[in-house]
Amino acid sequence: MTAQPVSQIEDTLATASDWARAGRDVAIATVIETWGSSPRPVGSQLVIDRDGAFVGSVSGGCIEGAVIREAQDVIASGEPKLLEFGVSDQTAWDVGLACGGKIRLFVERLSR
Repeated sequence: MTAQPVSQIEDTLATASDWARAGRDVAIATVIETWGSSPRPVGSQLVIDRDGAFVGSVSGGCIEGAVIREAQDVIASGEPKLLEFGVSDQTAWDVGLACGGKIRLFVERLSR
């Protein structure tokens, strides 16, 4: 398991901070666990705003559409979510995580 380089994490967090300071509602999705073949390492992040704009990556693109939709729900409700996608999960096949692994993400709203 390889962690995301610190510079990429800092860039993603800087974007989240900039967006929040600009008045945009923001959520951050962070990879907290992987198993088997996973597209992105633990620590990878995706920053999402209310309108669906995003920066970063948590999956190399294969589940990001679903994560963005969930993040928009988190922004609206303020309640964090734990998401899990894996090869045994039908949702994973529906969103394209056919790499044979499992990925868990924590999605939280960034307070302004």
